[in-house]
Amino acid sequence: MFPIAFHSIFKHPLPKGHRFPMLKYELLPQQLLHEGTVQQADFFEPKKCDLNTVLKVHTKEYVDDLLNLSLEARAARKIGFPLSNELVERELRIAQGTIMGCQKAFETKVAFNIAGGTHHAYSNHGEAFCLLNDQAIGAQFLLDKKLAKKILIIDLDVHQGNGTAEIFQNNPNVFTFSTHGKTNYPFKKEKSDLDIAFPDGTTDEEFLKTISMVIPKLFEQQKPDFIFYLAGVDILESDKLGKLSCTIEGCKKRDEIIFKLCKQYQIPVQVSMGGGYSPEIKTIIEAHANTYRVAKNIF
Repeated sequence: MFPIAFHSIFKHPLPKGHRFPMLKYELLPQQLLHEGTVQQADFFEPKKCDLNTVLKVHTKEYVDDLLNLSLEARAARKIGFPLSNELVERELRIAQGTIMGCQKAFETKVAFNIAGGTHHAYSNHGEAFCLLNDQAIGAQFLLDKKLAKKILIIDLDVHQGNGTAEIFQNNPNVFTFSTHGKTNYPFKKEKSDLDIAFPDGTTDEEFLKTISMVIPKLFEQQKPDFIFYLAGVDILESDKLGKLSCTIEGCKKRDEIIFKLCKQYQIPVQVSMGGGYSPEIKTIIEAHANTYRVAKNIF
């Protein structure tokens, strides 16, 4: 089995011309099935995440505002999606998909969420297309259930995992690591346990050389018993919101580095997809699909 969280609600209707490529959540599963990388039986459909689990990470006031659709206009604008009951349900299902993936990864060694990677969601507010922080909720769930003692979050999206950094800033059991574009959003960065900010135009060579040196040391030093991997594909040169200059092949090699280390150290890994904003949807799908292909090949 190759567990993958998916629900049709992940592809949420947006106003015409909206810049978020919501179509990818429909096309990615279709592509993976079409090419035989995964089987229909690999997909599981998450229910809504239990609110008590969400409240271990997010404040009650913020969660109540989401559920009651009573966010102030400015706070809602920061999220970037029109707020609705369906959108909130979508986020609760994404979070539960990540939690279920964590549980399944103990058996299968790797599990995926077709969506997720909502790392800009803070404990008390959302921003940049992120309402609830799925991997933070998953990490806290594992700690609370005593399923893991030390967690490493590897966030290789082009944007800093600012919400994740804030949520775990005082938690010694979760090590947050983020690589991102130096001049990119968020313009005011938080402090992860380790941040690497790449200058505009960084190529495959520099990106891969850096993570090849740094990430094995994190495995050795932190000795995690669970990994969360945020595999954003917005590091591509073609990405509208990216500013780095990595290729699809470089993005694939990045995934290989992570999965080979997880296998070498026998540490289960949960993977959320994160961002990808290339102008052509086929570029986004190809880069995301590579993450699944690489994992299938390695595991």
